[in-house]
Amino acid sequence: MGMRYIEPNDDNSTRYTMLVRIETDSGLVGWGEGIAMWPEAVKAAAALIDGGLTALVIGKDPLDTELHWQVMKEHVWWYGGDGGIASFAISAIDMALWDIKGKALQQPLYKLFGGKMLNKLHANASIHVKYFEHQKNADEIKGYIDEGYQSVKVGFGKKGTAKLGLTEEYDMAFVKAVRCAIGPKVGFMVDIGHKVKWDVAHAIRMTKQFAEYGIDWIEEPFEPNQLADFARLKQATGCLLASGERESTVEAYSRLIRTGLIDIVGIDPARSDGITGFLKVLTLVADAKIKFNTHAWSTALTTAASVHLSISSPHCIIMELKPLPSSMQHELVYNPIVQQDGWVLPIEGPGLGVEVDEEAVRKYRFC
Repeated sequence: MGMRYIEPNDDNSTRYTMLVRIETDSGLVGWGEGIAMWPEAVKAAAALIDGGLTALVIGKDPLDTELHWQVMKEHVWWYGGDGGIASFAISAIDMALWDIKGKALQQPLYKLFGGKMLNKLHANASIHVKYFEHQKNADEIKGYIDEGYQSVKVGFGKKGTAKLGLTEEYDMAFVKAVRCAIGPKVGFMVDIGHKVKWDVAHAIRMTKQFAEYGIDWIEEPFEPNQLADFARLKQATGCLLASGERESTVEAYSRLIRTGLIDIVGIDPARSDGITGFLKVLTLVADAKIKFNTHAWSTALTTAASVHLSISSPHCIIMELKPLPSSMQHELVYNPIVQQDGWVLPIEGPGLGVEVDEEAVRKYRFC
C-alpha cells in the first residue's frame, strides 16, 4: 500500500513510501516497508508484490525467512537481479516476515540476530537545513544538541532556501556557524548527496577546509559509481568517507566494500533486499573491519528494523533519527522511537517491537 505524507524534516515536502501488511492464518500480523520514495515507484513496487511476489509466500511457513528471500531473489532475476524496484518489494515482504517471526517466537528481532552487541546506540540528528541564513540553521541545530543528540549529519542540496553545495564561500560560512554554535566536541557530518555536483578538485579543497572545523566524515561527495574520484579524494585528504545508502543488493555492497575506499557504509533495510539482505551485508562489514550506519529516514518500521540490526552489531557507529516529529514516525505507530539523553535504547517488544496504528495507515494511504 502506498503512503503519502508531509515531511517536516524535509521543508514540509510531500514524500512517499510503500508498506506491506502480512497476516498469518493464526492471526499474527507483520509489517514491512519498501522506501520507493516516488509515487510511480511506489505503485510499481506494489504491482510486483500483487502480481508476482505474493504468490510465492502465500500458504508458506512465515518463519522460513531465508528460504522466502532466496525464492523471491530467484524470481526477480531478470528484472531485479541488480536491485531497483524489485528490491523495494522484496525489502517490504522480508521485513514483514521477520516481524511475524519475532512475534511468533515472542522475541525482539535483535535476539534473533544473535543478541545485543551494543547496549545503546549513539543518537544522531539527521537533518536537511532549510534557511538561507546560516545563523538560523545553526540555531536550529544547536537546539537539537540541547535536546540530547550527540551529533548532527547535514544534507546538502536539499529543499528550502538554503544553498548548500553550490559555492565554497557559502558552504564554509555555514560550517563555521554550525561549529561555533554546537561547540568543538559534538559530532558533525556532511552528506553531499545527489543534487550537488562536485568535481574532484573542488571536493579536495572543500574537504581540507572542512577538516579545520572538525567534520567527522563526508558522505557521497560524488555519485556512488565514481570510485576513481573517491580514491583521489581519499588519497589527497585522508578524510573518512561514507557511501552505500543507494545500493540495493549484497553483490553491490560487496563490490563497494572491496574497493577499500569506504569507511562508513550506509545500509537501508527498506531498500537493501530487506532485513535478510542487510544481515548479509553486515557480514561483509565485519570482515572488512569497517563501520556502518542505517539510513533510517522514512517510517518508524524502518527505524525499528534499523535499531534491532544496529544493536546486534559492534560495527554500528551512529543511529540516525529525524529530530522533528513526523507523521510516519509519531502517528504511524503508538510507540515511536526517540532518543533518550543522546542514546537510542534496544526495543524489547516482539518482532519489530512497534505497534502500528491502522487508522493512521488508512489516513495516509494513497494507493
